[in-house]
Amino acid sequence: MNSIIKKLTEEFAPVTVHAHCDIPCGIYDPAGAVTAAKTVARMVELIGQIDVTDHASRNKLVRCITAKEEHAELVKHEVQVIWSDYFKPEHLAKVPDLHDQVWKLLKLASKNKQNVDPAAAAELVAATEAFAKSFAASKA
Repeated sequence: MNSIIKKLTEEFAPVTVHAHCDIPCGIYDPAGAVTAAKTVARMVELIGQIDVTDHASRNKLVRCITAKEEHAELVKHEVQVIWSDYFKPEHLAKVPDLHDQVWKLLKLASKNKQNVDPAAAAELVAATEAFAKSFAASKA
């Protein structure tokens, strides 16, 4: 009886797997990161237009800053998941600057959390779109 239980335990032992949803589903898409980067840029634009003269304006400013920071963090999360879970060593042949590209993109996302800078927001959008192109190139 013990040998049967042991065999069943070995046969059905849990196996750890890793993916963005840890199933793994194999579904990765940088579109969420691109949309989040564009949201950061739009929030920076709106923040620059707010004339803080009353409570409603201050509330709008706070909401825009919160959205900007949340979406910059979302860019980081989306890119990190794809970078760590999707990309494999064989993809580096197709995207040899991947690590540098991701490092710079993540630094840009942090810069956008810390500042209200239209140029940095535009750089974040461009870097995220470039990352999406690198992702697509890795699949070709």
